[in-house]
Amino acid sequence: MPNPWTGKGNPYTKQEVRDRLQETIDKNNAIIAAGAGTGISAKFIEKGGADLIIIYNSGRFRMSGHGSTAGMMAYGDANAVAMEIGEFEVLPVVEEIPVICGVHGSDPRRRMWHFLGQVKDMGFSGVNNFPTHSIVDGHFRKVLEETGMGFKHEVDMVRLATKMDLFSIVYVATPEEALLMSDAGADAIIAHVGTTVGGSIGVTSATRSMDFALERTQAIIEKVRKSNPDTFFLAHGGPINTPEDVRYVLDNTDAHGFVGASSLERMGVEESLTNLTKQFKALTLSEK
Repeated sequence: MPNPWTGKGNPYTKQEVRDRLQETIDKNNAIIAAGAGTGISAKFIEKGGADLIIIYNSGRFRMSGHGSTAGMMAYGDANAVAMEIGEFEVLPVVEEIPVICGVHGSDPRRRMWHFLGQVKDMGFSGVNNFPTHSIVDGHFRKVLEETGMGFKHEVDMVRLATKMDLFSIVYVATPEEALLMSDAGADAIIAHVGTTVGGSIGVTSATRSMDFALERTQAIIEKVRKSNPDTFFLAHGGPINTPEDVRYVLDNTDAHGFVGASSLERMGVEESLTNLTKQFKALTLSEK
């Protein structure tokens, strides 16, 4: 239903977003959520028929020519960047589909109840936990957990968002993390299986196999589905890059769809701009 104040769709309630996604599934279509780091990306992702647009700070780095992992580094205020992209670039141009805000839930400087109020007032229809410490492992992950910046704060953020009637679509790396998010009220669980391969700034050797991606995605689904069968399940990252890759995942897991950031926004720009420029450069002067 259009927003009576703007004439556009956003914001939607938690249930309204869920109903839209369920309608997609009922039509036997895959749910496609897309990351957008610029207004023009969001505008044409919507024209392409995506079900959700997610804004996170990595989109700004990605569209500036840097790897998405820059969004995990101390190169700026992740929450402020997401809000800025939303306010000035994406929300003004998106006509109808829900827009989700990437929230760095473990930022110790934020009073999260206050910040989520701002997210909702801005016109976002939901939240996503990015940057997420779920994709950090090893010794550094232990340090984050022991020094008050662990994954638990992302779970707490989603629990609070649920109370505030915000839809939540969350990244997790393990079945155990997925269950924590489900118990906090997460509407959609994204199995994050690593940084996306391919393109000019995707990973090459630091990636997972497709077999791993399938196994981990299905394990996450089965862990949550037992207690909350109404959850939407999506896959993201690693070797899952092209529409053909997503087709393979849908055929071999119980996932309902896919979240694409680099694989939609960055890959589309890299390929189309390169090919279009080559076509212009192939022109020759007329012989007169």
